[in-house]
Amino acid sequence: MGEGQRFQLGTVGALSLSVISSVSIVICNKALMSTLGFTFATTLTSWHLLVTFCSLHLALKMKFFEHKPFDSKAVMGFGILNGISIGLLNLSLGFNSVGFYQMTKLAIIPCTVLLETLFFSKQFSKKVRFSLTVLLLGVGIATVTDLQLNLLGSILSLLAIVTTCVAQIMTNTIQKKFKVSSTQLLYQSSPYQALILFIVGPFLDALLTNQNVFAFKYTTQVTVFIILSCLISVSVNFSTFLVIGKTSPVTYQVLGHLKTCLVLAFGYILLHDPFSWRNILGILIAVVGMALYSYFCTRDTPPKPTEPSTPFTQKNESETDPLVSAEDGASVSNEGTPQKPPVWNSDKDLHA
Repeated sequence: MGEGQRFQLGTVGALSLSVISSVSIVICNKALMSTLGFTFATTLTSWHLLVTFCSLHLALKMKFFEHKPFDSKAVMGFGILNGISIGLLNLSLGFNSVGFYQMTKLAIIPCTVLLETLFFSKQFSKKVRFSLTVLLLGVGIATVTDLQLNLLGSILSLLAIVTTCVAQIMTNTIQKKFKVSSTQLLYQSSPYQALILFIVGPFLDALLTNQNVFAFKYTTQVTVFIILSCLISVSVNFSTFLVIGKTSPVTYQVLGHLKTCLVLAFGYILLHDPFSWRNILGILIAVVGMALYSYFCTRDTPPKPTEPSTPFTQKNESETDPLVSAEDGASVSNEGTPQKPPVWNSDKDLHA
C-alpha cells in the first residue's frame, strides 16, 4: 500500500473516530445533564481534559508515543486560549437563546475562512465556498429557531467565535511548524486547558445554573455516567486534534456540522425527540453541502510528489481538505458543546 493510500485511510479513520466518539459523548452527556440533573458543563470539561492528560501520561510511560518538547510559550498560550474559547462558548449559550447560539456555531466556518485568507494567504475556490454556503444553509434550517439578541450575549458570541477559530488554526499550524503529532500536542497542552477550566468552571457553572457543583449529590448512577463521559472524552479530544492536523480547521467544522445532523437523527430515532419536516429538509441540504465540499476538495487536490525533496515541505495553502482526502499533518482539538441548564437540547454538541 502506497504512502498516499495509507494517509487517506488514516484520515478516514480519524474522521470516523471523531464522529463516533462525539455522538457517543453527546448521548452520554444528555443522560447525565437532562435526566440526572448534572448541568455543570464547564467543570465537567475540566475533568475531561484532566482524564485525557492522565491517559496520555500512562500511554507515554508505556512507550506508545514519544515525548517531544518544543516551544513552551506556544504550548501554554495555545492551551490557555483553548480553555478560554470553551468557557466563552458556554457563556455564549448561557446568555443567548439556543437559536442565536447555533448561529454562533455556524459563524465559525466563515470566520475561519476569513482569518486563513487574510493571515495565511489561503485560497478557497468558488466551488468550495459554494459548498460551504449550502452546508451552512442546511444546518441553519435544521437547527436555528429563535434569534433573540442582547448586547452582552452578542459580545460573548463574537469573542467565542474569534477565540475558537484562532485556537483551531493554531492546532493545525503548531503541529506543522514544530513537526509534532496530535498526541504530543494534546499531551503538552491539556494540563493548561484543564487548569484554567478547573479554576473558572465552578464559578461559571454557578453563574449559569445557580447551583454549586461541590454541593451536588453524587449518586452512584451520576458517578458512573461522569466516569463514562470522561473516558469517551479521551477519544473525542484525541480525534479532534487528529482531524485538524490531518485536514484543516474548516474541514473540522464541516465534520462538526455532520455530527450535529447525526445527533438530531439519533435523538429522533432513539430518544423520540421532537422532529419536523424542517429538520429533515435542513439535514438533507446539509448532507448535499458536505458531499459537494468533499467532492470539490478531492477533485482540486494536487497529486502528492512521490519523493519530496525535503522531509518537511510547506504545502500550497489552498483549501483542498476534503472529508476523505486531506493535507499532511497529524493533530487533534476539543470538540463538544455546552448546555443551557437545566434542559439539554439534542442539537448541541458538548465541549469535551
